[in-house]
Amino acid sequence: MTFEQLLDYAIANECSDIHITVGTHLAVRRFGTLQIINPEPTMDEARAMLYEIMTDEQRELAEGGRDLDFARYSKNGKVRMRVNIYHQRNNLAASIRILNETIPDFYSLKLPDVIESFCKLPRGLVLITGPTGSGKTTTLASMIDYINKNRPCHIMTIEDPIEYIYNHKLAMIHQRELGKDVSDYATALRSSLREDPDIILVGEMRDYETISAAITAAETGHLVFSTLHTTSAAQTVDRIIDGCPMEGRDQLRIQLTNILYGVVSQQLLPLQDGNGRIVATETMVMNPAIGNLIRENKTNQIPSTIQANGAMGMHTLNSDLKRLISNGMVDRATAFSYSNDRDSLQRLLNGGSLH
Repeated sequence: MTFEQLLDYAIANECSDIHITVGTHLAVRRFGTLQIINPEPTMDEARAMLYEIMTDEQRELAEGGRDLDFARYSKNGKVRMRVNIYHQRNNLAASIRILNETIPDFYSLKLPDVIESFCKLPRGLVLITGPTGSGKTTTLASMIDYINKNRPCHIMTIEDPIEYIYNHKLAMIHQRELGKDVSDYATALRSSLREDPDIILVGEMRDYETISAAITAAETGHLVFSTLHTTSAAQTVDRIIDGCPMEGRDQLRIQLTNILYGVVSQQLLPLQDGNGRIVATETMVMNPAIGNLIRENKTNQIPSTIQANGAMGMHTLNSDLKRLISNGMVDRATAFSYSNDRDSLQRLLNGGSLH
């Protein structure tokens, strides 16, 4: 089997990821579940598949012990992939994410309506959060594509690697890739402030230097989108503040209340019928009550405030899980496995309040 044949198999079976490891089986991830493929390829066959993905330069770096992150198109140019080459037990391996051929809109992704309102903001910070593989990049791509169709503006993206390619529509979009166009997120963010952007997309806020630069960009009148690996709005705020040196945290809390406009935390759940996945979200929109909780370091009270402000487009993850159960989209066991607070979900399903 060649890599292109394996890719065709994965696409035909609606798989999201491919795993190739020299010395063991191939595997694919379908609707969130890993599936082993038989028969096991020989070591030479697996290595040939990996070499098929890489350029000569990348092969040399990989054989020299380097891990690689890059994006590329399939040979026929129809499928774009995000590739991570790594080493395990002294052999090469790869994890390959298959990207959508076209950028889906947030209606087809079944994202909450508040996403559209975030795309219309003139400035501020909006965060899309969730665990690895929860669709954060696709959500951000749908938002940038919506803005591209509806706003004449300058968008700068800073990505590692570039996954979705945007064509200019109403907007002008410049995409910068770490390792090729710029060395790191923080450097790119500081540079972008001199490049006349209206909107800046930061692929991931990995460290405090990047977080600080993103906050500065939002404070200076730009609309900033980024991601974090957190699973709730409260955890997102805590993660940002905990990354700051102790002496600067009070000031950072004040800054966040002024520039943080919204947080969408998302997870992908397998559908009850086994034929796909659906997104479950928690949404937080900044208002005076949430701002006070952040300033006073009472983020543990954010979920109850979100629950009380549904009219603003807010909802907790548990309330969205309840909706998916009620609609027959996911089963109770699956919903409970993804909940951050199972006791509260049980009370909610029994007809009680969140707390």
